[in-house]
Amino acid sequence: MTTMASWDLCNSKPSMETTGGGVSTAAESDIYRSVQAVLRELDCQHPSSMFNKGMLRWTLHKKVQSNPSHSVSLVKIVVKELERAERVDCKTYIIPLLHTLIYAVVQTAYIPDDLYKRVYDFCKRLLTLPQPYCTVGLSYAKHMKTERSTPGALYQRMVLSEQSLKSENYPFQEKVFVFADPAVLSGPLGAAVRADVEHAGSYRGPLAHMCSVVQHTLQSALGEDCHGPTLADVLKDIGQDVEPYFQEVVATVEQNAEEAGADRSQYAARLRQLYSEILTAANQDPLSRGSLCDTPLPNPEISFHLWREEEELWRELAKFVRSSSTERCSLDQDDFEMPDFPADLSPEMPRHSIMSTDSGIERDLPPSELPGVGAESPGGGAEQEQLRLTRRGCIKMKPSVTDSMALMQDSLEEPGAGGTLQRKAGNSSTPFPKQQRHFIARIVLMGDDRVLGRLAKAYYSLRKREARRLFLTMKVNLQMYYIPVTDEATITSPVKENISPAKKNLCALASYLGRVDPWYECNINSLGYMIPKLAKMQSGPSRSSESSSFLVDVMSYYTRTALQPVYFTIYSVKISFSNLTKDPVDEVFVSHLEMDFPEFRLLTTTLKDASVRHKKNIAELCGAVVSINYRKASLSSREVDTGISLRTTGMNISAIPSNETEDFDCLTVSFNETKPKLGTEPKIRTCNIKIRTLENRTFTVCLDKDSRRTFKDVLSVEISPCMDPGYCIQRTMRSKFSLKEETGLIKYISKGLPLPINTFAGIIH
Repeated sequence: MTTMASWDLCNSKPSMETTGGGVSTAAESDIYRSVQAVLRELDCQHPSSMFNKGMLRWTLHKKVQSNPSHSVSLVKIVVKELERAERVDCKTYIIPLLHTLIYAVVQTAYIPDDLYKRVYDFCKRLLTLPQPYCTVGLSYAKHMKTERSTPGALYQRMVLSEQSLKSENYPFQEKVFVFADPAVLSGPLGAAVRADVEHAGSYRGPLAHMCSVVQHTLQSALGEDCHGPTLADVLKDIGQDVEPYFQEVVATVEQNAEEAGADRSQYAARLRQLYSEILTAANQDPLSRGSLCDTPLPNPEISFHLWREEEELWRELAKFVRSSSTERCSLDQDDFEMPDFPADLSPEMPRHSIMSTDSGIERDLPPSELPGVGAESPGGGAEQEQLRLTRRGCIKMKPSVTDSMALMQDSLEEPGAGGTLQRKAGNSSTPFPKQQRHFIARIVLMGDDRVLGRLAKAYYSLRKREARRLFLTMKVNLQMYYIPVTDEATITSPVKENISPAKKNLCALASYLGRVDPWYECNINSLGYMIPKLAKMQSGPSRSSESSSFLVDVMSYYTRTALQPVYFTIYSVKISFSNLTKDPVDEVFVSHLEMDFPEFRLLTTTLKDASVRHKKNIAELCGAVVSINYRKASLSSREVDTGISLRTTGMNISAIPSNETEDFDCLTVSFNETKPKLGTEPKIRTCNIKIRTLENRTFTVCLDKDSRRTFKDVLSVEISPCMDPGYCIQRTMRSKFSLKEETGLIKYISKGLPLPINTFAGIIH
């Protein structure tokens, strides 16, 4: 790996020429030094640096947002650094620099075509590299191809979707939902985060966003032929009349972007004509050349919630789809109902039919059950007859072929990717196209490992519900993000001796993401440490508008550029209790399960010497005797079931590897043995395990380190990977035809249900 010291030796300062747009040498040198500082921050491993990492990246983008010419300089400098990283084979810097580059390209007012080509060619060369570089490179190569042929398209699409601007030519909409765990972000900390999100949110009206889209698109296409200040003044003065120009710009951009091999000159000519029309209508003479105005990306619309109930998450998503869809077109109200299903209703269970005499039509009901019977309808007999023919609300229990295909597409993966211990990461390159959805919900979780455990449970419940009646899957593309947050007491207080090792790190999953993705470590893990400090700054007299926008700016950068998911297996656990009248509980967890067994003192007798008359009684602290049946996880998948019994005071089952060298997608079981048994392994790696006590002693189970998900008086647990309801329903349907082999698309479906958390790179090996 190339270190920063060797990088500096082969690095050289930018040329002392004035770049296009009149950028001074001092400004360009300042941007260059800022880029180098960001790279040095990546290599810094000192624990104290965690509290400030990510600030340099934010400062760099803030520095260039206010000056379009500085943005061009940043693009040139970062492209040069990327090419140097390619030459010296320093892959660590490639993805951070690439995200910095594309984020600047989207917001830059005008980029020459040769610079577009340089960026596009570099992204294409990344396709020869292994994962995740080829995946990120392919995604950005597509973006740059579109942006080069249709300048301003990326900015326009981002503003339209994030700000819910209506246009028939681009119907996509997205929204950011922040769900914070009240166990962490309650009281003053939660109030401060909410205030930051709401204060820094976008309060500009739709007309202001329309003006920004028109301004940026015309500048991107015409460059210095567009007089930015004059255009900005005209758009501001015409007020409501800007909407026809906005719709014309959107139509021109989308038409040109959809045409294969579109001619950029014709695109520029059409926008030049529109530019002249705007100025002429305002009695302004079109100026030949002029300076450009900055059009920074506004922060997306963010909805903040303290997540107290599991169903609240999906209710908010349903409201988002309902409000957006009803404004766009008239849809059946039944399409938006999300009925609650019984807890025991699962796709694996066969459905037994019962005979019913109810046709579902109110006309067939007896008069006593008709609604409003005996009341005279003001509309007359015809209207009353129409009401009687109304079908009552029903639940469509059997999914149609279209519904099944939509649910199945979410589970498609590359052939041969399943059934191994290799953790999946990055977007799948499956050849099967997925259905295009008009809504994107970016769900940002804030908290520690506990909030992800709740997300896993809610996600599994949603998949079961969707398997019975499809709603969100066909309409919404779910993207999940995670910002780890702990209070300062957890971060700075010394670890107490009576705290189990698994609970010392409440953000184990975030720590893993930081190890496999350095840019996540730099920007997101550091944010978790800074949020409590930002909350104190907000309540103090030193609060500024910039400090209050930092959280939302980083959150916006994360949701816009982090599109490479890392998949975490959701595990199903069946918990049986000592009370036989109490039904077993089916639960899920994603990171950790802890079992505590009651301790008791066992009286033993030892001989003090050879004489039998000298005896000594010793009371030893012991745990419970448990029986464990498991299958050892291995790359060959040829292990057989193994059974052991031992005495232990506790067990910790972790799904998150403790270091990079043990990155297997399986469970690691460790024991708190009072008496190590000869031949017993200190740790077990498995994906399926059954644990039961043998002395009629019960134990306590805690899921994902969450005391709210604690179960007492437990007799046994059975743990296995959670099956995806999309796969289960297909398997159930095919079992009717007695097919022994999996054929068709079902063999490409992931049998397990993973929880995808978006990162900047996925997993960098």
